[in-house]
Amino acid sequence: MMKKILLAAFVSALGIQAEAQTATFGYFDYQGNESRFNKNIDKNQKYYNPILAGFYPDPSFCRKGDTYYLVNSSFSFYPGVPISTSKDLINWKPSGFVLDRPSQLPLQRQRVSGGIFAPAITYNEKNKTFYMITTNVGAGNFFVKSKNPEKGWSDPIYLPKINGIDPSFFFDKDGTGYIVHNGPVDGKADYEGQRAIRIFKFDVNGDSIVGDYKQIVRGGTHVTERPIWIEGPHLYRIGKYYYLMCAEGGTCDQHSEVIFRAKNPMGPWEENPNNPILTQRSGLDPNRPDIVTSAGHADLLQSANGDWWAVFLGCRPYEDDFYNTGRDTYLLPVTWKNGWPVILEKGKAMPTVLNKTAWQKKAGNKAFKAGEQFEPMTGNFGYRDNFKESQLNGRWMFLRNPSEFWKITDKGLQIAAKNTNISQMDSPAAVFARQQHTDFTAETQVDFTPENAKQLAGLVLLQNEQFNFVFGKTKRAGKTVVVLNRAERVNVTIASAELTEQEAKENLRLKIVGKGRYYSFYYAAGNGEWKLLAQGVDAVNLSTHQSGGFIGACIGLYATNNQN
Repeated sequence: MMKKILLAAFVSALGIQAEAQTATFGYFDYQGNESRFNKNIDKNQKYYNPILAGFYPDPSFCRKGDTYYLVNSSFSFYPGVPISTSKDLINWKPSGFVLDRPSQLPLQRQRVSGGIFAPAITYNEKNKTFYMITTNVGAGNFFVKSKNPEKGWSDPIYLPKINGIDPSFFFDKDGTGYIVHNGPVDGKADYEGQRAIRIFKFDVNGDSIVGDYKQIVRGGTHVTERPIWIEGPHLYRIGKYYYLMCAEGGTCDQHSEVIFRAKNPMGPWEENPNNPILTQRSGLDPNRPDIVTSAGHADLLQSANGDWWAVFLGCRPYEDDFYNTGRDTYLLPVTWKNGWPVILEKGKAMPTVLNKTAWQKKAGNKAFKAGEQFEPMTGNFGYRDNFKESQLNGRWMFLRNPSEFWKITDKGLQIAAKNTNISQMDSPAAVFARQQHTDFTAETQVDFTPENAKQLAGLVLLQNEQFNFVFGKTKRAGKTVVVLNRAERVNVTIASAELTEQEAKENLRLKIVGKGRYYSFYYAAGNGEWKLLAQGVDAVNLSTHQSGGFIGACIGLYATNNQN
């Protein structure tokens, strides 16, 4: 006995967990049913906005031939920078991640809304190379490149000369490279929130910045009105002009998109007198149906058919400016007026249903490969994951750089509990999928036998470290219970229910039903009937507007030895 005690003490001293407590999740079922998508539309003729529903912010896209590539911010989730491909700009196929190994994506101890900000993807026709440039808040600005995105990307090449965020490449017709980005203004700022757009020349052959930056925009548009947060710049050459398009006003309800033009990338720059060219911040009926807010952070491209399109972010609030789904990706055709692009006319509400063009109807009927199917990214849809494949489906994400805490068995997804919980800055034993609808149902089955009050396994709803829900099976006062904890800076137990001795031995099913701001929580032991644990719980703590940060709520399968 003494030898066993000494061995346990030795293992503990080394920080080794001799036998990790495991939870096995038999399935995960998600169903979205949002009223704005309950429209009788012919999907061969029309499409829904957003085109990517849920936590797909800061979109950037490019084209090679007739294939389009789109990337989004991933913050502190791993792998990083989801990449999607399309033939028609409407139907997008998830195609993995740009940053899929730790050498590309160090995320240790970064907050949930740290990590990767605003990736920008560009295809350089001159050297037939894709570039993705971005900011890792904890590591700096860098880019990776690839000849074939499906075969992976290079290790990061860091650019320490960039002091700021949101870098973006532009390659001119002769192959000359430039980088534009958001940075502090030269000299002292005139007011809080004043920022600048800077430009560097870039040596394509040497993969390096040449010389020092030049400030090309100070403050933004209508500078006498003290515009804030000019950011997310993209540079284009269209006809006889270079165009510089930027987000402005902050990424919340005052968000907008503005544009400038010049005869030379170094300026001087002329402001579009009709800025902004996209916004939803004013001049709209507050009672309009299918409200979208925070529109901005756009990117432009010309399709293979010759017309122009913009992707950008927007949000779907359920009341006021509260939304738990985060920032979606939207698509609109671009029109031109007096040499300036218009994404959305002033005073016009964001449409939910739009008409496809003739070329999109034709392209949309072509499969990526013969017989290949891919899951919907918008509208009302559902899926069920029974964890039968050798690898996790690409919808699942980890928080920060994960350890090897999971494996797929013949009984489902097995997660080994860690001494980390979701309120800490380490990587928890959890896998996450996006909440993509305002109204949704999420359900799982977990096989787990807690031994003490520190151990818990079940579902988590994550907005960040201080704003979340934990819903699972644990011990309290020696009894096995189902518990629901709500965190809004302070962690509070909302409800709990004791399981009978027989129920405690059985698999536990857990279900969350979300309807806008209010969520209900159910549980069932074995094949038993659903029991209501808590009804109409206020989930505004999962709203970006309430919690701060930049992600949308994520639903996690979770196990911990350190329940807080």
